[in-house]
Amino acid sequence: MRRLLSLATAGVILLVAGCGPNSANDTAEPSSSSAAGATGFPVSLEHKFGTTTVAAEPKRIVTVGLVEQDALLALGVVPTATTEWFGEKPGAIWPWAEAALGSAPKPQVLTSTDGVQFEKVAALRPDLILAIYSGLTAEDYATLSKIAPTVAQPKDTVDYGVGWQDLTRTVGAAVGRKDQAEKLVTDTEATFAAVRQAHPEFAGKTGMMAMTWEGYYVYGPQDPRARFLTDLGFTLPAGLAEVTGKEFGANLSKERTDMLDTDLLIWLVDAYAKDKAKVQADPLYAKLGVTTEGRDIYLENGELVGGATSFITVLSLPFLLDKLVPQLSAAVDGDPATAVQRAS
Repeated sequence: MRRLLSLATAGVILLVAGCGPNSANDTAEPSSSSAAGATGFPVSLEHKFGTTTVAAEPKRIVTVGLVEQDALLALGVVPTATTEWFGEKPGAIWPWAEAALGSAPKPQVLTSTDGVQFEKVAALRPDLILAIYSGLTAEDYATLSKIAPTVAQPKDTVDYGVGWQDLTRTVGAAVGRKDQAEKLVTDTEATFAAVRQAHPEFAGKTGMMAMTWEGYYVYGPQDPRARFLTDLGFTLPAGLAEVTGKEFGANLSKERTDMLDTDLLIWLVDAYAKDKAKVQADPLYAKLGVTTEGRDIYLENGELVGGATSFITVLSLPFLLDKLVPQLSAAVDGDPATAVQRAS
């Protein structure tokens, strides 16, 4: 399952000669920047495995985390390489981020299916590795740190649980653009505030996101997607935190199918028509008001709105709010006859 990619421990690797963090970069294209000069170095960044110091403005950035490229691009920095999550987009750059990329060459792409590609990361000779939206293990981190300064996931957050605000600020500090990052956060939060003001009907309504993986999988309060809904004014259903525990999400037992009966339910699916039909054919789900009254929305992962819903970044959020909010409003208007158009 794409969302449950595990950045598994790959064990000890043999680094080719000259691929250490202090060697010259003979093969990889440097990260490019269209922003003003970076400031604030050296900077020390705390994370799950300790503190990493970035001594000077990084020029060759590799993202091992799955969404950091958006924050970098928003700050005017193009990474040398990104890690593909899903979507198979050139450079792992989705359309909402292409304007920020501009005419710069697209980054090289690493894969995450079988864990971190340590040897390929080393061959790129990075001077900074970002793994903020990730599930790095201590062994992964130790290996990457031998290649270049590495910023791992936050210490007080579940793996793959960092919020877009913290991710943006951390990336901004790492590349010497702290003030620019803060403005991105402030501007995006202002957009959320404007949406909440325009849609008071969201306030107090229950909402949740789920997917079809080994049954029904629900995203908990520590997941960015769930926080997207609460940022709009929705509340999460009672008992959800107990179900998901210390993870970003968890499978829901058949006995708890009733938890899906929220005022709004967003399904993230791989195949729109097939998966929607499968969910609605479940007799337990079919009798819930969320489906009989048309309060459920289905988003396909490979399409832009579905992809933006999983990314939750300063570049995907404006696009997502523009495209998805009308569907949310239709779903919770209290009139079962209101057709909720497919978001595209």
